[in-house]
Parts: sequence; structure tokens; C-alpha cells
Amino acid sequence: MGSNFELSSQVTHKKPEFHGTIAPYPNFNPRKDVIFLEEAINSRNVDEDTIISVLVQRSNEQRQEIKRAFEADTGKSLADELKSELRSHLEDVVLALLMKPAQYDAFIIRKATKGFGTNEDVIVEVLASRTNQQIRELQEAFKEEYGQTMEEVIDSETDGDFALALHAMLKANKNEGHIVDLALAKKDARVCHLMSDIMVCFVFVLQELFEAGEEHKDIDISVFIDILTTRSGPQLTQTFKHYSKISDVNLPKALDMELRGDIEDCLIDIVKCSWSKPAFFAERLHKAMEGHGTCEDTLMRVLVARSEVDLKKIISEFELMYGKTLQQCILDDTKGHLEKILLGLCGPN
Repeated sequence: MGSNFELSSQVTHKKPEFHGTIAPYPNFNPRKDVIFLEEAINSRNVDEDTIISVLVQRSNEQRQEIKRAFEADTGKSLADELKSELRSHLEDVVLALLMKPAQYDAFIIRKATKGFGTNEDVIVEVLASRTNQQIRELQEAFKEEYGQTMEEVIDSETDGDFALALHAMLKANKNEGHIVDLALAKKDARVCHLMSDIMVCFVFVLQELFEAGEEHKDIDISVFIDILTTRSGPQLTQTFKHYSKISDVNLPKALDMELRGDIEDCLIDIVKCSWSKPAFFAERLHKAMEGHGTCEDTLMRVLVARSEVDLKKIISEFELMYGKTLQQCILDDTKGHLEKILLGLCGPN
């Protein structure tokens, strides 16, 4: 697993470099866009191409201005108008683009927890990849939109160590600085290695107890959860490096060997996200398109959510990891207006 992180000994105050694929549109005029969209919606056959062209070339903040201008000029909701005219995946992407980022994250979590079954991978994807501020805004948006707190939903849909890990991420208490504490990294690595050794012994004991037909309790892995949900990405990167020096396997492999089920997948995803978010999302996108069938929900979710964050880096990482471009894979696996809007989100070639 590669890393895009560089260790830094001091905090820099430069304006962060933009790695999104959608930037604010120059010479933006929301009322002109309203005219374009209204004509596209009311044309004899809905002009999906114009709708796509406008929305994928405007930043989220600009889309919010378009929504306000559309309602002021027409007395109608732009989202409602588009929902009544569009269908299938194109409708899903367009409505997602019209939401504010926190609203969209709340919608993603709601969809992952509503109805029969829970999509644990999606919940972890969102919580592990968002900043502290984004998680706080997500919780506010979720409560406002759905009348429940995220904690209440997690308690009703999950349990055990997995619920403990989700609650830890919801605290939004992750160090987001760039200074690496080498002593802490070494200490965390030793603690994680000790816990791994304990789990190996514990699993052996469990096997003995299971064969004897006795009950057992799950091991307390809160130490892993605490380290993985509170340390910064660069700090964890250094911890992983020290861990690999004192262990025969890397930390994700150790977790894979000794844990099972949702908590295993959760902690491994946190590790991957901490190591490199672009690589984490590149893997997500590749899995959505490999083999037979395509998971359009994953493609839409990732491209919309990361288009103004780090999609350029994800696209570069995808080609580096898999030897072909994300755009070519989208061309191979999708078609029609879904293909067009997804390629639009990837930015100009």
C-alpha cells in the first residue's frame, strides 16, 4: 500500500493546493444559468445534455446560488423540477450535485441505514474520510433533515466493537496537524504490536474454549480504535512504519488475521484512509467496476463527494495502481447520460 503523505517537522501556513476537478466557473451568472436550465427542463424532450453541462461546470457554492435564483425567478424548486423530469441514475447524480456537501453526506448515511439491512462499508467510508469539521456538519445536517442524531441511528443499526468504532469517529476528535511525534509513533506501534500478540493468544484460547463448549467474551480492542480515530494521518503513517519494523506483518494484515466481520473491515478502512485517501478511493472505484456488473452507487457517491476535494489525486492514483485511467474504465462500464455526467465530474482530460 503506497503513501502520498510526507512527514513534516513544522506547520506550514500556505493556502492548501486545490486537487478537485470542479472549480468555481469564471464569469458566473446564476440568472443566465436559470434560463439555460428552465429551457432545458421545458423543452419538448428534456435537454439532459444542457443540464449536465451546466451542473458539472459549477462549484457546489455556485449551484446553491442557482437554486436560490431559480426559485426566486420561477417560484419553483429546481430540485423538484429536475426530479420530475429526469430518471434513474442521472436523476440521482443531479440531485446529489444540488445538495450541500453536509446534506449529501447525511443523505448517504440515511440511505446506508434505512430499510432492510445496513451498508456498513458506506458508513465507514464517509466517517473515515471526512475532516472533523465535516463530521460535525454532517451530524447537524442529519439531525435537521431526519429528526434523529447519528448516535441514535448507529445504536439502532449496529452493536459491539463496530458501534464503538463508529461512535469514536463521530466524536470528530482526530488530530489534523502535520507535526509528527516520533516517540508517540513508536509507543503506538509497540502497543498495537502487543495487542496483536494478545489477540493471537486469545484466538488460540477461544478455539480451546469453543471445543470445550464454554462461553467466551470478545477481546477489548478499544486501544486500536482510540489510536486509529485520534491520531493524524501523518502520525499514523509513522506508526505503521514502526509497526512494520517490529512485526512480521503490517498492521492491516495483522487486523485481517485476527479480527472478523464489520470491525475488521472498519479498522482496515480507517488504516487505508489514514495512509492515503486517494488510494483508498481509487480502490473503492476499481472494485465498483471490476468483474461482472457495475456498482453505480459507488461511482456516483465517490465522484460527487470528492469532486471538489481530491478527485484529481484519486484519478492519478487510480492510473498508477491499475494501469489504466478512471475515465476509460467509466467509458467501458457505463453508458448514456450517466457516463457523460460521471466523465464531466472527472474534469477536462
